[in-house]
Amino acid sequence: MTCTWFAARTKLKMKGLPMRLSQFAATLLFSSIAFLPIQAHAADEADPVVATVAGVEILASELAMAEGDLDPQFARLPDEQRRVAALAAVIDIKTLARKAEAEKLDQTDEFKKLMAFQRDRALHNAIFKTSVVDPVSDADIKARYDREVAATPPEEEVSARHILLKTEDEAKAVIAELDGGKDFAELAKEKSTGPSAGQGGDLGYFTKGRMVPEFEAVAFELKAGEYAKAPVETQFGWHVIKVEDRRATAAPAFEDVADQVRQVVMRERYGDLIKSAREEIEIEVLDPELKTAYEAMNPQQ
Repeated sequence: MTCTWFAARTKLKMKGLPMRLSQFAATLLFSSIAFLPIQAHAADEADPVVATVAGVEILASELAMAEGDLDPQFARLPDEQRRVAALAAVIDIKTLARKAEAEKLDQTDEFKKLMAFQRDRALHNAIFKTSVVDPVSDADIKARYDREVAATPPEEEVSARHILLKTEDEAKAVIAELDGGKDFAELAKEKSTGPSAGQGGDLGYFTKGRMVPEFEAVAFELKAGEYAKAPVETQFGWHVIKVEDRRATAAPAFEDVADQVRQVVMRERYGDLIKSAREEIEIEVLDPELKTAYEAMNPQQ
């Protein structure tokens, strides 16, 4: 419930960007966080040379960046073993880089284009970190959470059980047994064909919009402790429905959604940043098909 509540409230929509484009950009953006440089030392600490390859220095900061790029399985290793694995990776990178230089691969047009793109991506990530990630404080996250909670009217939810049967006659027979005093949960275990039979037909709590309309219409009319006196037909079969409890929904605890709220705040701030940056420069899409598609996704551009 915690994740669906906040996502439903915010819809993860960035200011100034349409939904489809903002979701796509956010996917690229947050998948690129892994490429943000890792600061291995404070600004006033040395960045010592830990090894050399053909006279080319390997700095402690490079080792830290490589360590952050290691496969997740290395996270379980002791610190020193992880550093050794990172060092081995950097040595391999430097070794093959020298070989590539000897073969003049760094002088090809393809390599130069790649370096230009990598530079732009690194700068993108740098300004994202300094303008979006670093300024987000715990107070910002709590304020955003409080704003959503204040704007969220409580919904009614019910806790219900059901017994799913193949025919109307079977459902009516079950209702007759309930009228005779039989226990609902026990009948569900014995007769229901639904996946919740083993739990006595228990469906837990749900709000409107979570169940098929025919089922929902009856469930939200019943009082706590009541069962429907007539079977309800849906695409799944014939249901006998009982409501166990009714209550107003409560917002999830801040601690449960803080990380999700942080992501939303960063997405919104990224949207503001990219919108203002685009307004300061000229963007021209020359490919006709791309131009049409881009303008359809981003009508404000």
